[in-house]
Amino acid sequence: MENFIVSARKYRPQNFSTVVGQSHITTTLKNAIRNNQLAHAFLFCGPRGVGKTTCARILAKTINCENLQPDGEACNECHSCKSFNEGSSFNIHELDAASNNSVDDIRTLVEQVRFAPQAGKYKIYIIDEVHMLSSSAFNAFLKTLEEPPSYAIFILATTEKHKILPTILSRCQIFDFKRITIQDTVDHLHEICEKEHIQAEADALHLVAQKTDGCMRDSLSTLDKIVSFTGGHLTYQNTLEHLNILDYDYFFKVMDAVLQQDVAGALLIFDEILQKGFEGDNFLNGWAEFLRNLLMCKEEKVLHLLEVSGNLKDRYKQLSGKISPAYLITALHLLNETEINYRMARNKRLHVEMALIKLCYLQQAVTLAGDDQSGEVVKKKLVPDGAVPQQLRAPFAQAAGPKSAGKPATAASIAQNEGAKLTIETPPAAKTAATAAAPATTAPAAPAATAPVAAAANTTATTLTNSNNTPATRTAPVKQGAPATGSKLTGLAAMKEALAAKQQQTTVREAVPITAGALAVYWEEFIDIFRQANKMTVVSNLQLAIINLLGKEEIGIVSRNIVQFRFMEEEKLAISDFFKRKFNNPAIILTLQLDESQQTQDIGPAPLSSREQFQLMAEHYPMIKELKDRLNMELDF
Repeated sequence: MENFIVSARKYRPQNFSTVVGQSHITTTLKNAIRNNQLAHAFLFCGPRGVGKTTCARILAKTINCENLQPDGEACNECHSCKSFNEGSSFNIHELDAASNNSVDDIRTLVEQVRFAPQAGKYKIYIIDEVHMLSSSAFNAFLKTLEEPPSYAIFILATTEKHKILPTILSRCQIFDFKRITIQDTVDHLHEICEKEHIQAEADALHLVAQKTDGCMRDSLSTLDKIVSFTGGHLTYQNTLEHLNILDYDYFFKVMDAVLQQDVAGALLIFDEILQKGFEGDNFLNGWAEFLRNLLMCKEEKVLHLLEVSGNLKDRYKQLSGKISPAYLITALHLLNETEINYRMARNKRLHVEMALIKLCYLQQAVTLAGDDQSGEVVKKKLVPDGAVPQQLRAPFAQAAGPKSAGKPATAASIAQNEGAKLTIETPPAAKTAATAAAPATTAPAAPAATAPVAAAANTTATTLTNSNNTPATRTAPVKQGAPATGSKLTGLAAMKEALAAKQQQTTVREAVPITAGALAVYWEEFIDIFRQANKMTVVSNLQLAIINLLGKEEIGIVSRNIVQFRFMEEEKLAISDFFKRKFNNPAIILTLQLDESQQTQDIGPAPLSSREQFQLMAEHYPMIKELKDRLNMELDF
């Protein structure tokens, strides 16, 4: 039976043109070889599995190629290339610094550098995982790396560039390898599947590329596993099952339920996800990425950032057209906060379900403006455009007494501010008085219906004409003495104005001076709250603490042991709020202190041992010792 070779080794690139996703490095190296401008030391750094060691080997083979191609590639036919491909080249030496990281290993390498190559132009030393060398080994390598012989070239490779000494970095030409993009990975996997006669769906290859996060070696290893698992037929579903990835269909279903405000449906889908073995943080992370992809579909300039297959991209575009960008931004912000607080949540399932419920009612809470309003968030309208207004209390009730800005607030001025046509119908008696007082030339909706007229009537019938010229009448009781307003007031604005007026009428309490006596009284009152709730453990902890006044507005609490100190830290916010409320001073600062010396002062003398108790009794009562000696007794201490 023929030995199986994994794809990562079987399809390892043998020349620069077959290296995937690192064209910026391969082009530079080929030009340097063609122009004979090779440095004496190279440092290849970057993530794992992106081609650092592979490029080092290709560079080493190309440098010694006897028939260099015009494009800077090795010929793979000369003696040097064949010996390298067979692993028998004497001019190329590889050293694994992870297992050979001592000073002696580097000294052995330095001694070998002194000998010139017997065949070929250069001796190349590839040191992999160079960051694993000890500091002494680095120092022993410095001089040789700075001034090597003309025939010696060093190629260093590492995944952790920050661990290498700056003196080493300054002596090397540094090449930074980048993660391989998902599309490049998918194209390479597709080529391998064609060569191996493997049937693979494009969506399945996309899943493999996304799972491995830019590491080609992991992608090839994962491909081998799934091929063995599926028998050479890769589909989207069996790849999901093997890689344990949450299907995007779940996110589309959840999004549909959220947009329809179907809370029950969204919670049932989340329960199904949990039953499949996925954790809540996986769901939050995947859904945040899902919303991010929807947001990317809103702008053609960033559409290339959507790293999904073509079929899935069409579904994203279709769903994205139904959702405003402002809604997506708000939902992403909410999911981000939920994911940050997920680890601290005790009931993690409820934590995620609350986020689902909030998103279901997000559109009901606010109306998110479209692109023509710069994506700003505005309150949901109480009355939709073109609809008849509801029976609401008139927000523009006028008073007969106080005047605003030195002149009475008329109904006409209110109508002008409201942007609507307004007429006020008063009872017959009031209408007769108003007609007699007004000139004959006054129009039917004249400003003669001023505050005194409005005050004379107990109720008024207010007629509003909306944008569709449809009159709608609502009856609103007018309270005498209410202040007149000329601003546009919705129901929420009227509530805010009433609250502001109430706050202005509230008498501001002055701060109570903080004294030691008042502090002790309030502290006992705070303890009594827990005593009445029969929480005696809390009461005992609070009673053992020492409270004092550290400054004019600083209160200190001294704990006697670390357990009590931790308890005070948990209750610090409640204690601080209590004192701020009692002293009516929000600037109060609460400081916690730990003084374990206080513990021994209140406990009293240490208990006596049995031997010490007997000795103390013998001192007070000598007959006891005499009795013990006469009876020849031995006491069991």
